[in-house]
Amino acid sequence: MRLRKKPHTDEKLQNFADFVTVGDVQPIIKDSTRELHVELGTGKGDFITQIAELNPQINFIGLEVEPTCVLAAARKIREKNLSNVRLIVFDINNITEIFSAHAIDRLYINFCDPWPKKRHAKRRLTHVRFLEMYRPILADGGEIFFKTDNRGLFDFSLEQFAAVGMTVRDVTNDLHASEPSDNVRTEYENKFSAAGVPINFCVARFGNG
Repeated sequence: MRLRKKPHTDEKLQNFADFVTVGDVQPIIKDSTRELHVELGTGKGDFITQIAELNPQINFIGLEVEPTCVLAAARKIREKNLSNVRLIVFDINNITEIFSAHAIDRLYINFCDPWPKKRHAKRRLTHVRFLEMYRPILADGGEIFFKTDNRGLFDFSLEQFAAVGMTVRDVTNDLHASEPSDNVRTEYENKFSAAGVPINFCVARFGNG
């Protein structure tokens, strides 16, 4: 569900122009000295601000189509005074237009819309259509970290990963049963976990290893 855009959101985003991009985006080329991690659908920024704070040596980019969410995320980044995060108001359907080949070391897909109806399957961010978009912009050995509360989406995603020749590791249908110490929870993750809903997780990559 799309959020209703609050009045003057675009004007307010201009106050964060040093790390927020709205509109035309120049192709992003990876800094050869630092890894680049990208979150697809940043929402209000809880995850990306936490993980960026824990990993100052890594550059992070959050893509989010809803300006209202980007504004909330930008405020959190400014509050934490993070210098390794950039936000872009952007439709993920056009992701190949802004990243150069092999630019991304890691993609995070956290609790994306499951689009439960079969006729909407191609809109799922783990559908083969999207995976083939990610392939050229992922670095050699680059990985997709995927979390969802939706078991149907998770099983579908495992099938899609296999269909494009990806290998998977750390597959679990209950991430919090033995939660890794380095797991960074999202806002949705805390909400679902508190309600007793298990979290599905895996890491996928193209090629072997």
